[in-house]
Amino acid sequence: MARHRRGGHRRRGRRVGRRGRGAGPPGAEIGGANPFRDGGAAYAAHRPTYPTEVADALAAACGRREHALDVGCGSGQLSTLLAARFDRVTATDPSADQIASAAPHPRVAYRVEPAERIGLAAASVDLLTAAQAAHWFDLDAFHAEARRVVRPGGLVALLCYGVPTLGGAVGARFARFYWDEIHPHWPAARRHVEEGYRGLPFPYPEAALPETWIVRDWPRDALLGYVRTWSAVRRAEAAGQGATLAAFEADLAALWPDPREARRVRWPVVGRLGRVG
Repeated sequence: MARHRRGGHRRRGRRVGRRGRGAGPPGAEIGGANPFRDGGAAYAAHRPTYPTEVADALAAACGRREHALDVGCGSGQLSTLLAARFDRVTATDPSADQIASAAPHPRVAYRVEPAERIGLAAASVDLLTAAQAAHWFDLDAFHAEARRVVRPGGLVALLCYGVPTLGGAVGARFARFYWDEIHPHWPAARRHVEEGYRGLPFPYPEAALPETWIVRDWPRDALLGYVRTWSAVRRAEAAGQGATLAAFEADLAALWPDPREARRVRWPVVGRLGRVG
């Protein structure tokens, strides 16, 4: 029986995955090399954006809405949502390629800068976010910087979206591809996304994140474009196992013959939310 049907892979609920095969002890792999330093254009074109409900909830939880900081911002998917709710947003990423592909916004100032060395004054930020990025940080250094730049009473939010799900036979084939075929090629830090960041150090009193989902109605090529941005796919191809993706694409074409037909894809938005003392 395929492993994605066993108890470790939960398709419902707030836990969004299982521990990656071959992962070391919790936290051992945090702070490794970020595989998204390149490929900013593909990331901007094919990655899903966060729902407005996430930005609404974060803004509502803040006592002040003067300045938000989005670290590891990638191409600015969350940064621009926050800009509609805060007076200004600073958005940083260590990748110049990602920043070059970021969506411009008059209230967002982009910087090429790591999350562990934030070039802002102390106590100058009301909300600090990291979306789909915290599992790549040196978390001790990051949290030290977060406590320095966030005002007392401000918020730190580490967000990620989990493993996507689709319905029917297409969903079953996607799950087999993810959990059984491409999963061994994920970096070990991927397991933190699959676990909703519950295993990451988080030294703040916590508040509950509202349950939200990213929902997209995508044609077949949009889903495949997203899959091709995965670091696991790039690692498989580099290891000479590109046939894994080719076989998945062929099966998907057979199960989803009309490339213009849209099918619903859902990602749970999970993570940690805490207040700086």
